[in-house]
Amino acid sequence: MGRFVVALLLTYLGLLAVTFFIGRVIPVDPVLAIVGDRAPEHVVQRVREELGLNLPLWQQFLIYLGKVIQGDFGTSALTSNPVMEDIRRVFPATLELATLGTLIGAGFGIPLGVWAAVKRGGLVDQLVRVMGLIGYSVPIFWLGLMALLVFYARLGWVGGPGRIDVVYEYTVTSITGIMLLDTAITGEWEAFWNAFSHLILPASLLGYFSLAYISRMTRSFMLNELGQEYVVAARAKGLSEGRIIWRHALRNAAVPLVTVVALSYAGLLEGSVLTETVFAWPGLGLYITNSLQNADMNAVLGGTIVVGSVFIGLNLLSDLLYRLLDPRTRSR
Repeated sequence: MGRFVVALLLTYLGLLAVTFFIGRVIPVDPVLAIVGDRAPEHVVQRVREELGLNLPLWQQFLIYLGKVIQGDFGTSALTSNPVMEDIRRVFPATLELATLGTLIGAGFGIPLGVWAAVKRGGLVDQLVRVMGLIGYSVPIFWLGLMALLVFYARLGWVGGPGRIDVVYEYTVTSITGIMLLDTAITGEWEAFWNAFSHLILPASLLGYFSLAYISRMTRSFMLNELGQEYVVAARAKGLSEGRIIWRHALRNAAVPLVTVVALSYAGLLEGSVLTETVFAWPGLGLYITNSLQNADMNAVLGGTIVVGSVFIGLNLLSDLLYRLLDPRTRSR
């Protein structure tokens, strides 16, 4: 436990250090983002001293580290709000989008991967592999624009950019920040379905890219399990093929699949920047993008640290689940 805690603390320290120093060496002056390009030189120097940017980098990092430990990521130059307050406001939108995308990706990707492994070399296997190849090859922003053009602009089957129509935006009571959950709790079902119509297209897009990864990994794990001796023994005992596949092979393949799904979920939480930009989704990705374009480095650093923390947390969770599912790892 002691080694685990030390490793966790060192990982966070490394994340903070890398994030901080990259933010300081990029050619963007956060002072000019605050006071403007035409501010007098004495004003620029005064603000630089107030922010501590005139100090050596190692000293700036120690000050920043002390503030982060207290949950203070500074003030956003773009919104004039504390960065943590902004992140609390925008993160639920990203969480909602990534969660539904992961459910779609895992819900369809795992059965397709199992089916492809069972039908190895057949038509189903080829179709699943082509779907995975397209998911890895097609740029997500192009696919998002085409999806908006077809399903929103042409067919009108789904809601357009944004999280909800303006007519409902100020009528929904924010409880959790997750729009579908808030509208369901308050019984605003018309707003619920409107929010769902806006969510389904970007979530399906992210779900498809998650599906491409999860189905490929599921197929690989299942092929490995179906070649094991216990499968041959089960067939020799006369067990049905369905029971062998779903109750034995998939159960053993589920152990590494936990890590795959967790990493896919983390990837959607931090990798939906382009999707949020295309669909004007007011989440963490769009917040970081707008902050970067406006040289708001406090917001960029805060958002990046939150993303890194999500990765570390989900890796930790997947490791714990791995130990629960596979008793052999507990004695290592």
